[in-house]
Amino acid sequence: MTTCRIALGNLRFPATRKESVELAEQAIADAAALRADILCFPEGFVPGYRSPATATAMAPPDGAFLERAWARIARAAAKANLAVILGTERLTDDGALIVTTLVIHRDGTVAGFQDKVQIDPSEEATYSAGNGRRIFTSGPLVFGIAICHEGWRYPETVRWAARRDAQIVFHPQFHAAEPGSYRPTAFADPANSFHEKALLCRAAENTCYVATVNFASVGSPTTSAVIWPDGTLLAYQPYGQEGLLIADIDLAPATGLLAKRYKPIED
Repeated sequence: MTTCRIALGNLRFPATRKESVELAEQAIADAAALRADILCFPEGFVPGYRSPATATAMAPPDGAFLERAWARIARAAAKANLAVILGTERLTDDGALIVTTLVIHRDGTVAGFQDKVQIDPSEEATYSAGNGRRIFTSGPLVFGIAICHEGWRYPETVRWAARRDAQIVFHPQFHAAEPGSYRPTAFADPANSFHEKALLCRAAENTCYVATVNFASVGSPTTSAVIWPDGTLLAYQPYGQEGLLIADIDLAPATGLLAKRYKPIED
């Protein structure tokens, strides 16, 4: 049996961009101490996701800062011998700001980026859509990444990865409570919003693991969780509780069987 220990960084929203890097470095050290093989952070963790509620308090996008931050986090990953999926942002040559993830190998070298291709309408004033999808490997683990809105509303983002032998799709997200909103206490409870139930479907309909990771915030409508390839829940983080969610996954059940049997429907 081939297993992989994954860690999900269910961390608080950083107060500053400097703190985002410090929190990331500490989480990497903590995950390594727990013998994790790979650690995934929430959407836009460095320097912080620019939602309408957070953007005005954040420093403007800064490519030089991002390069320094990525280098520091890569060094931390190498020191910890830990693969990292870092939710971040990047500026393109034409000045567009893109939500992305930076994937770092266990030796600190950069595997590449997975940009957010399907952006929510509410993001269009701040972010631009990226292009293309990628598959990544870390030892025996093959994985894809679907960022926030992509995984909830666009099944194709998860299916694309599973059809290319991804055993798990990581789902970095940002999902904060709205004033007066319902506050869940159990993952995928019938009273919860559709979001968590959608991820159960993404796993079951593609025969792959799904690992979703959110920030720790009071009243959040979703939390971090790991879902089996049959669509059942393996583990979830208590709502609003900061910390690392650790899960050992057996790679054998993640065959991608149903994803690979999919036949596109002609319009």
